[in-house]
Amino acid sequence: MIKKEKFPILELSTQEEGILTRKTNTVKTSQATPFPERAIFAFLKEGVIKDFVKKYGGRKICMHHTVSKRYPIYQINFKGRQVCICQGAVGSAVASEILDWMIGHGVKKIVACGSCGALDHFEEGEFLIPTKALRDEGASYKYLPPARFVELNKNAIKVIEETMREKELKYKECFTWSTDGFFRETAEMIDYRKSEGCNVVDMECSALAAVAEFRKVEFGQVLFTADSLADVENYDARGFGRDAHEGVLELCFDIVLNF
Repeated sequence: MIKKEKFPILELSTQEEGILTRKTNTVKTSQATPFPERAIFAFLKEGVIKDFVKKYGGRKICMHHTVSKRYPIYQINFKGRQVCICQGAVGSAVASEILDWMIGHGVKKIVACGSCGALDHFEEGEFLIPTKALRDEGASYKYLPPARFVELNKNAIKVIEETMREKELKYKECFTWSTDGFFRETAEMIDYRKSEGCNVVDMECSALAAVAEFRKVEFGQVLFTADSLADVENYDARGFGRDAHEGVLELCFDIVLNF
């Protein structure tokens, strides 16, 4: 059934599968599906991921093809459990497509990690746990009915926070503004989003949460602050949170084992 709306982006099909199935665009390398049910979706540099995989003796098990890039899927035996890891693609459309494809191959528990822009005054590299995301992107509307926010999975939030407390890491909960308009984060729009309670801005969280909710799997995200938009008159790129990269991967692998 099609749920018709005034604007096409809000229209939703209730059919579970599309014409192109989630078995499409797979090149097997050394393992048949299914993938391990635990997965990390890392919005980090490819080199950071490769170094981590090498450190733990992981291996490439599959490749996912898009027109412009191939995304390798790695598998790691981390503390006695099998976990797969994929580089997160920037932007809600391709990120949600890859995550949905991974879920179609057996993934059921996912932790994403990546940087975000600070709308409030956060220090660079602070850990933030999004509890809901404002849906200012397109992909989430193909999975869930129209709504302003999507709530993130409560159990995933609980596990993430418990793991961080066990490690004595400081964190804060946040609302994130997920937007497709990288160059449309205007001063007036930032003020508007802050008035709605958004503390940070990213490009994928709401879409990934929508995919996970639709597919009935557990998804949570760890964000770390990168550039700052808190002072719209003095944008600060800072170091885009590079110092947090290696530590956040180790943290997310520990989190996903606790799911």
